Amino acid sequence: MTVHAQFPDEQTADGAFTRQPDAFHRWVTADGSSGFPATPGRYHLYVSWACPWAHRTIIVRALKKLESVIGMTVVDPVRDERGWAFREGPGHSPDPINGFRFLSEAYKATDPQYKGRVTVPVLWDTVTRRMVTNSDDDLMRMFNSAFNRFTESTLDLYPEQLRTEIDELNRFLYDNVNDGVYRAGFATSQPVYDKAVRRLFDALDQLETRLKDRRYLFGPHFVESDWRLFVTLVRFDAVYHGHFKCNIRRIIDYPNLFGYLKDLYQTDGIAGTVNFDHIKRHYYVTHDDINPTRIVPLGPEQDLTTSHGRERLA
Repeated sequence: MTVHAQFPDEQTADGAFTRQPDAFHRWVTADGSSGFPATPGRYHLYVSWACPWAHRTIIVRALKKLESVIGMTVVDPVRDERGWAFREGPGHSPDPINGFRFLSEAYKATDPQYKGRVTVPVLWDTVTRRMVTNSDDDLMRMFNSAFNRFTESTLDLYPEQLRTEIDELNRFLYDNVNDGVYRAGFATSQPVYDKAVRRLFDALDQLETRLKDRRYLFGPHFVESDWRLFVTLVRFDAVYHGHFKCNIRRIIDYPNLFGYLKDLYQTDGIAGTVNFDHIKRHYYVTHDDINPTRIVPLGPEQDLTTSHGRERLA
């Protein structure tokens, strides 16, 4: 039997998925020393509601109240061999900035020799007419601080006194949870899948224990790490549990993690960034090597708006 990998260039000989690194790492700075000064209306964010990496940047943009400062366009959740596309549809639209039909055009405009996979998010600079970055990690940090003088928000998701601990936990979350679900879902051999799933659920067990006596990952206030974890948790029962075979347990089976997920979901402005229609259609239709029928499941039923009871841990 021939086994087909979702992204063959990112698959090892033993069947493991190894994600490509982000290719563009230019920075927007408050003082403009990078060549990309923080300016209202200059930058535009290309994202997918479906993608957890893009979702992180949408969340920080919302929390920092930057919607009027940084524009945003959403791609079609169904990606084919041509990549992410700009089309009219529920929750997505054509590109109003450049008239691009496909996100790959932004990559080629920035680097005509680019050969890697085209990913979201992308921050586009309307002045130089090229991409600033396709790194969600960088964008979360830029949105957190570079545009502060243009927003009324005083929120700091990367407080100086916690930076070393945040960076350490971020690495744990990425290796074991955020990318862990993909390492399980995109595995093309049983041993690789088994290892990835065990590692994932060991990490979830550790996080369940960590959240037993604290409201958020570092105590009474959420930080960047909480939102990095949130984007995986909110997709878990709907997609990763079934589609990626991460099915030892569901998030709803973890009392602390599920309450924590509901707590974050109920934060002002966050529910509007979660689009389960885009999430499910993207994974179940796009990953036809995993789901060849492209049937999108109706479930699961889940209500993230009920009481989470975590105020007592504040």
